[in-house]
Amino acid sequence: MEITDVKVIPVDDEKLKAFVSIVFDQCFVVTDIKIIHGPKGLFVSMPSKKRKDGTFKDIAHPLNNQMRQYLEEKILTVYRQPVGSGSGAGGGQASSGAAVGAPAGGGATSGESANAGGEGGGSSTEPHS
Repeated sequence: MEITDVKVIPVDDEKLKAFVSIVFDQCFVVTDIKIIHGPKGLFVSMPSKKRKDGTFKDIAHPLNNQMRQYLEEKILTVYRQPVGSGSGAGGGQASSGAAVGAPAGGGATSGESANAGGEGGGSSTEPHS
């Protein structure tokens, strides 16, 4: 399984830094992933829902450490690109189509290009406003 696209939408908040959606193998999307700044630095929070007792339960998450590390590395690499390089002019979204550190057997994507335009571009699975 390969992450073929990552979209990062920065948020101007003390703890919540961005919302993220990822696409696997150009055919399955996971949304509502969050990048949070905690006491030990940045971490990736998987989508979750609030239970009746007030606790939260992940609704999508990796099943092993190898996949968790792959997700975090890919997401944080894309998140840091517009923040550190200044290439995210206009505060839109950052996107990357290349695979970074794919788990065993993962290779480069074929013909996938980054979404350089910021707002308005993106996957056909997301409605435009």
